[in-house]
Amino acid sequence: MRETNVQKTEQILIDNYEKYYRLAYSYTRTQEDALDVVQESAYKAIRDCNKVENPNYISTWIYRIVVNTSIDLLRKRQKNESIVGKLDEDVSYEDSYSNPDLKAALEQLDESEKTVIVLRYFEDLKLDDIARITDSNLNTVKARLYRGLKKLKDKMEGK
Repeated sequence: MRETNVQKTEQILIDNYEKYYRLAYSYTRTQEDALDVVQESAYKAIRDCNKVENPNYISTWIYRIVVNTSIDLLRKRQKNESIVGKLDEDVSYEDSYSNPDLKAALEQLDESEKTVIVLRYFEDLKLDDIARITDSNLNTVKARLYRGLKKLKDKMEGK
């Protein structure tokens, strides 16, 4: 029996839940918001999975949903709150980016550079997958990655 997009999407969500949560947490910085992002992303993925023509791309498509949902939440928060950039100081196991200097430097990058670096080095995705997730050209992804890494290096060295 052939697996449907819904079944494949559900299995990918179950198998990669922690990865999606870590990615959402890297943006939202709070457990509650990260959980909300993953839940909303799962809903969107299951709702729209039949629109994905190639089932082999469902996994990268879900990453893209998580990134976009995280960014949307941050934009809504920016509009609704006068205090922007609240950082949850009670970092627990879900934050795999435990170096505080690295965290601070990552927060100073623009969204596109941060997304590429987090997906490449913290989620261990290939550049081709990142290009599909961010809906960008592969060369654009490479440029963002190298530009972001240079900025990170400069920030970490105190330049």
